[in-house]
Amino acid sequence: MKITRTDGPPEDLLYFDNELNLTPEQVENVAEIFNTPLTGAYNWDYTVVDNRIKKLYELGKELNWNGSIDLNWDYTHPEDELLTEADEDLPHETLEAYEALSDKEKIEFDRHDNAELLSQFLHGEQGALLVASQLTSCAPTYNAKLYAASQTFDEARHVEVFNRYLQEKIGIHYPIEPNLKALLDKILTDERWDLKFIGMQIVIEGLALAAFQMLKSLSKDPLLTQLLHYVIRDEARHVTFGINYLEEFIKTLTPEEIEDRAEFAYEACVISRERLINTKAMQKYLKMSEDDAREFVLSTSANAAFRNFLFSRIMPNLSRIGLLTDKVRPKFEALGLLEYENAPDDFECDWNELKKPLEKFGEIPEAI
Repeated sequence: MKITRTDGPPEDLLYFDNELNLTPEQVENVAEIFNTPLTGAYNWDYTVVDNRIKKLYELGKELNWNGSIDLNWDYTHPEDELLTEADEDLPHETLEAYEALSDKEKIEFDRHDNAELLSQFLHGEQGALLVASQLTSCAPTYNAKLYAASQTFDEARHVEVFNRYLQEKIGIHYPIEPNLKALLDKILTDERWDLKFIGMQIVIEGLALAAFQMLKSLSKDPLLTQLLHYVIRDEARHVTFGINYLEEFIKTLTPEEIEDRAEFAYEACVISRERLINTKAMQKYLKMSEDDAREFVLSTSANAAFRNFLFSRIMPNLSRIGLLTDKVRPKFEALGLLEYENAPDDFECDWNELKKPLEKFGEIPEAI
C-alpha cells in the first residue's frame, strides 16, 4: 500500500477503466492532512434516556442497508440514453451551444455533468464521515455518542455507494469544488463540537437533502434513483438528530456564544447559496468561461427552485434551535432567506414514513 501526502485535493479529473485490476502494491492512496484541536469527552453515566435521539438510533439499526447487495449493481443504464432528464429550465436546455452538440456529445456532456455533481456528493459524504466520527468522540451524552457512531457507519456506506456508482457506471471522478472544501475544512478543524453539529447536521445535511431530492426527481437511471432514495432516508434521520440535540444545547450557551454560532451558520448559508456552483462540465462542452457559466447557473429558474427547496429546510431549522438572532436576521433578510423561517422544521419527522421497509429496485415512487 502506497500513501502519497499532498497539500490539497487533486485538481484533475480521474478516469476509471473497468478492465483495470490493480494489486494492493499498485494502489496509490492520496492523503491530505488536517489538524484539529479536538476535545473528546468520556461519558460515565450510561443512562439510556428514552427520547427522540434513542428512537432515531433504534430506527437507524432497523433500517440498515447493505450497499453491496441491496442496490441492483447488475443494472447499467444504456450508453445512448441520458442519465438525467433535465427540465426546460435547466441551463444547457436553453443554450444554442447545447443544441449544436451532436447526440454523442450530448451523452458525453450528460455523463460529465452528472459525474461533476455526484463527485461533490462523494466528497461531501467523506466530509460527513469524518465529522460524524469526531462527534462520536466529543459529544458529551451517551445517546448522542451512540447515534453519532451509527451515523458514521451511514456516512461510510454513502461514500461507498457514490464512489462505486461513479467508478463503475460513469467512470469519472471530478475534484472537490473549492468552496465545499473550505466549508468542510472549517467544520472539521473547529474545536467546538456543537459548531460541527451546526455545520454538518443543519447546513451540509440540509444541502445534501435538497440536492439528492432534486437529482432523484430528474434521474432516468433506476439504479441511481434507488441509490439516492436510500441515502435520502438516512439523511432525513441525521437532520432530525441534529435539530433535536441542538435545540436543548443552544439554550445552555451565553448570548455571546450563541451569536458566534449564529454568525457561522450565516456564513455557511452564504457559501451554500452563492458559491457551491458546478461549472467545469459546462465550460468544457458549452465553451463558456467560468464566470459566465456561474452567472448563468445562478440566474436560472432551476437554480431558484433548488435554492427555495434548500432554504425552506435550513431556515426553519436554524429558527427552531435559536440561531436566527436579532443580529443575523438583517443579513439573512438581505439574502432574501427570512421568508423561509416559518416553513415546517425537521424537529418532528414522519416516523411512519421512515419505518417503512426500503423499497426495492424498480419500486421507488416517482417524485412529485
